[in-house]
Parts: sequence; structure tokens; C-alpha cells
Amino acid sequence: MRKGQVALHATLTIGGLLMLFPFVWMVLMSFKGTPQMLNNPTDWLPNPWRAANYSDALSEMPFGLAYWNSFYIAVLNVVLTLLTSAMAAYAFARIRFRGSNALFVLFLATQMVPSQVTIVPLYLLLAKLGWIDSHLALIVPSIANPFAVFLLRQFIRAVPVELEEAGRLDGAGRWRIFWSIVLPNIRPGLGALGIITFLASWNSFFFPLIFLNTTELATVPLLLQRFSGQHGAIDYGLTLAAAAVAVVPTLIAFLIGQRKIINSMAASGLGGK
Repeated sequence: MRKGQVALHATLTIGGLLMLFPFVWMVLMSFKGTPQMLNNPTDWLPNPWRAANYSDALSEMPFGLAYWNSFYIAVLNVVLTLLTSAMAAYAFARIRFRGSNALFVLFLATQMVPSQVTIVPLYLLLAKLGWIDSHLALIVPSIANPFAVFLLRQFIRAVPVELEEAGRLDGAGRWRIFWSIVLPNIRPGLGALGIITFLASWNSFFFPLIFLNTTELATVPLLLQRFSGQHGAIDYGLTLAAAAVAVVPTLIAFLIGQRKIINSMAASGLGGK
């Protein structure tokens, strides 16, 4: 191995350890009591280990229900985003109509508008529909995802046109070509996008904070915020234990999908050279 490669791997290893530090610190601190944490902040290992923080945190607020809320909202977001984005991406990649390029650029330009800018009109629209304090407010608006359309369009453009022409010669229509030829050939992109969408939905805090009021409808990030602020003095041990439990699904999704995401980005041309 050349010296340059050794230096690169060493740098990446050090960077990875630095990024891992906050997670390790959170897990270790979650086994401490608040007095021990404040009196001996430089002690890494808990003494004694307080495993009761986890049971106490889970019994304080309905984390099981919040887990279910976050999970099924994330799954619905994944399914609907993949479906609508794949159809839109196929239209932009293969169906030529007047103004298609301009419409695609305009669609992508919405990515430059922060969600905080449009939150007031979105809130008023959802209020008119009666969706405030409802999970529909978190599911329906997230379906239109410009990044998802762009990513899948890149994959569809990489599918040989000859495959679709062969399908047409066999009598397949537009929908049959889409379902039977295009989608199976962009499965890596669909898998990567599904993981990205799941993580974004699970970690979302801003929209649940604005649209949800009832504790029984709260997602995990929102319940964590309410948990940490429900008492006058913050119990850091319980708060960090709850945070450690909340991060488990995202950690699993990342470990499962990290290679798929990297390979998919490279295949779509987003990774550069």
C-alpha cells in the first residue's frame, strides 16, 4: 500500500473515531445518575452503572406508542415517496413533452426554498383540510420530494432504451414497461432512496413540532423534546437513556444501508470522480 493510501486511511479512521465519540459518550452517560454526571463530568465509566435509567425513561412517557407512530409514518413515507417519485422520474426521463426540461428545473428549484419559508401557507392549507394534529400532516406533504425524483431520474436514464423498445415490440404498454422493466433495473436506487427517506422521516422534528399537539400522536423526536422539558430540572441520565433508545432504528438502518447508499450514489453519477 502506498504512503498516500496509508495516510488517507489513517485520516479517515481518525475522522470516524471522532464522529463516533458523541454516540459512545451518550451511551456511557445514559448509565449515570445526574449527581454523578455533574460532580464527575470527566469520568467516562459510570460508577455505579445505573441501568434503571432505561426502564425509568420508558415508563415516564409512552415511548412504545411514539416508536409505533414514527415507524409506521416512516414506512408510509418510504412507500409513497418511492412510488410517486419513480413515476415522476420516469416521466421526466423518458416522456418528452413541451416544457419538460423547464418544468424539471423548476421542480428542482423548489429544493432551494427552506421549509421554514413555506410553513405558514402549508399550515393554513392543512388546517383547511382538517389535518392539523393528524399524522396525515406528516405523510402527505412529504410525498413530493424533488431530490427523490432527481435521484431516480439519474438511474432511469442509465437503463438502456433498447430494453424498453424490446418490451414495446412484445406488446407491452407504458405501464407494463415501467413496472416490469424500469423498476427492476433501478432497485439499487430504490433501496438507497428508501433508506434515506426512512432516516429523514424518523429523525424529523420540525414538522411534528408544528403540526402535532396530542402526546399520543407524538413521534420519537417530539416525545424526547417533551420528555426533557416536562420537569423543572432536567434529569440528564433519563434523557440520555431515552435518546439512546431512540437512536437504535437509525443506527440499524445506517449499518444495513451505508454501502447501498454509497454504491447507488456512485452509480447515479452523484459521487463525482
